[in-house]
Amino acid sequence: MTHDHDLVLRPTAAQTEAALNPPPGRNGGDLVVESLAGLGATTVFGLPGQHALGMFDALRRSDLRYIGLRVENNAGFAADAYGRVTGEAAPLLLSTGPGALTSLAALHEARAASAPVLAISSQVPTAGLGGGRHGYLHELPDQAASFRGVVKSVHTVRTQSQIPSAIAEAWTSALTVPHGPVWVEIPQDVLLAETQIPVVTGGDTFPEELPPRPELTAVAADLLSRAERPAIVAGGGVVRADAAKKLRQLAERLQAPVVTTFGGKGAFPWTHPLSLQSWLEDRHTTDFLEDADVLLVVGSGLGELSSNYHTFKPRGRVIQIEADLGKLESNHPALGIHADARLALQALLETVGERTDPSAPERVRAVLDKVRDRIAAQELTLEQDVLAAVRAALPPGAPSFWDMTILAYWAWSAFDAKAPNTMHSAQGAGGLGYGFPAALGAAVADPTHPVLAVSGDGGALYSVAELATARQYDLNVTWLIVDDGGYGILREYMTDAFGAPTATELTRPDYVALAESFGVPGVRTSPQTLAADLAKALAAPGPSVVVLPAVLRMFAPTHLG
Repeated sequence: MTHDHDLVLRPTAAQTEAALNPPPGRNGGDLVVESLAGLGATTVFGLPGQHALGMFDALRRSDLRYIGLRVENNAGFAADAYGRVTGEAAPLLLSTGPGALTSLAALHEARAASAPVLAISSQVPTAGLGGGRHGYLHELPDQAASFRGVVKSVHTVRTQSQIPSAIAEAWTSALTVPHGPVWVEIPQDVLLAETQIPVVTGGDTFPEELPPRPELTAVAADLLSRAERPAIVAGGGVVRADAAKKLRQLAERLQAPVVTTFGGKGAFPWTHPLSLQSWLEDRHTTDFLEDADVLLVVGSGLGELSSNYHTFKPRGRVIQIEADLGKLESNHPALGIHADARLALQALLETVGERTDPSAPERVRAVLDKVRDRIAAQELTLEQDVLAAVRAALPPGAPSFWDMTILAYWAWSAFDAKAPNTMHSAQGAGGLGYGFPAALGAAVADPTHPVLAVSGDGGALYSVAELATARQYDLNVTWLIVDDGGYGILREYMTDAFGAPTATELTRPDYVALAESFGVPGVRTSPQTLAADLAKALAAPGPSVVVLPAVLRMFAPTHLG
């Protein structure tokens, strides 16, 4: 009797010949790039460094496309966006010590946003490992320790034979829900040494699915079917699981209003009669969600931003579907279902009863009217007009990447993403400098759409070096820089808290002239001409910069009183 686990795939004659007679001149770096290609990678991001040269030399002998950025942190942001757009693990090649450590902020964002990034770093030579102070260039007592609290998993290599399995294991980890960044490190001498190990020809990995426990979905379906005022919070997990259609089916069957978190933008149609849009930083929305007798939270941990800064206090029963076990019931008691959003929504669709509630759309309209009235009373016409101009200029299917800047904070609540997986920001970890390099990664992933990056002038200064990258690879990214002379949101925070700002004002370059010095066309616009200038830039092939001198204000918060 033959069992499946007894079956062994036999190599073909060609594979046997290639294994017995590997081509000469290969090193440990070739095992890295061959492993990546075998797993299905087509593109890698990164920066070369002395200890990592074995990997970069091997790229020359591979079919992998290399996209080199100018700063490791920006390379990490580009890989993050590539992973978000494609759903694939994005390889990020780095060198030891300073090069590796410079990527930490980007990997932090990838972890917070569940973006699959496969970071592969060199290490000092094997003789220098173990924490001794040997004086090698870039030496750290324990390089991996700097990453263990940031990434999903750490994989160390000490010999060439370990490389294919370590990379396959890391790849699987990155793509197992919840997705996230992983870390592999390989000593310099292992990368440089000639190898007789056969060419890596396979590497299929199968990330495990995360289905819901059926007894839990049965209880959830019963609660939702019998609810009088059900509501749904849809988070980034819905977008990452490609579950927007299932979410809409469930909401319509239950007649349950839906609010999307800032990471879940586009998970539910903006103008749908049941759409509460994304006004989570608003007391009217918070009150509505608190009044739900059954609240279904899908793909969100109800963290600081999604809970109106932890002022949200649900009075009804909460059902939380979350792939990250650490986020399950981390903020509110709930019927916790540890599962991929798509699989859990499918299970609910198979068991939930149909509700009729003609009042649901009316209650949604009432909340949105209150939100609009609150914003209108604050005389923020400029901000609303600027955001409307961006939406008018951006084609419906084009992705946008937003830095931590006032216009992005408006967009979290007020921007119609039009479709899932098209609007991304750095709100996971909240670091500056994300928008432009991330947009470059998205343009590499899908060159068929123009890509928009949005930064303030402060955040833009983190990324100006990547104008060279945009030009070198002719990437179809338009960068909108809102120039208000400093760190605008910090200026507001400090003025409100202390009566005056400190350390928020910046000397900055002429961004149009700076862009043109890189060979990137630039234009200075105004709120009145923004829509036309931005549309023209987005329609033109290749990179471009649009600078909007404007001081924008945030709408008043509702969580402080």
